[in-house]
Amino acid sequence: MKGLKVLVADDSVIIRTKIIQMLEQLGHTVVGQAENGTEAIEVFSKERPDLITMDITMPDMDGIEATRIIIDADPNANILVLTSHAQQEIVQQAIEAGAKGYVVKPVTADKLSQRIKQIMEL
Repeated sequence: MKGLKVLVADDSVIIRTKIIQMLEQLGHTVVGQAENGTEAIEVFSKERPDLITMDITMPDMDGIEATRIIIDADPNANILVLTSHAQQEIVQQAIEAGAKGYVVKPVTADKLSQRIKQIMEL
């Protein structure tokens, strides 16, 4: 799989930094960052990344609502939810909103790589 252009949306600077490092080690290019759902939508509109990693719990607008809005704008958008919520109901809401998959935090490079490959092969 060739390197992807990725948008990383997470309200934690520390987690965004770790995810960006993992993505770059996997050969992907991070084209934007967002600390809330509103910023994620704005950056998505400008950059049109191949993949978005989306946290669920963020201020202003959560990742589920942002996913819904992005998918409404572009049904082909690839969104991978990264969440500390292992609760099936919340994960199900993200999938119903249009996310193609999810990873429960803490995220490892292996887990991230596997999920990205699965999503991009759909």
